[in-house]
Amino acid sequence: MEKIEVTCEMEVTLKMIGGKCKPLILEHLITHGTQRFSQLQRQLPQVSQRTLTNQLRELEADGLLTRRVYPQVPPRVEYTITPKGQSLSEILELMCAWGEKNMDSRFVLTNPQCGGSE
Repeated sequence: MEKIEVTCEMEVTLKMIGGKCKPLILEHLITHGTQRFSQLQRQLPQVSQRTLTNQLRELEADGLLTRRVYPQVPPRVEYTITPKGQSLSEILELMCAWGEKNMDSRFVLTNPQCGGSE
């Protein structure tokens, strides 16, 4: 396995949760439990199917969620947060709170994802 060079510990966190929708996926799985791909896609309409698929694969590779495929037609795939992913809960809550506190007139909230905003 090739090592990833990082300059500080914060960069490890950013490499794992940085991405167009990774924090949103993690927050949704923490809040709502196991979800199918279609459920996640409905909750994240601003994210393309391709991006969502790639982000889910990266989160799985980093051990933040698990992917379970049921052998049926059509295939059923479910995603579940892992304990490692669950451990990001406080960080994600702080990100939500910070965003809520610092949202100004440039932003329009169309699909609240954070627990406090629902």
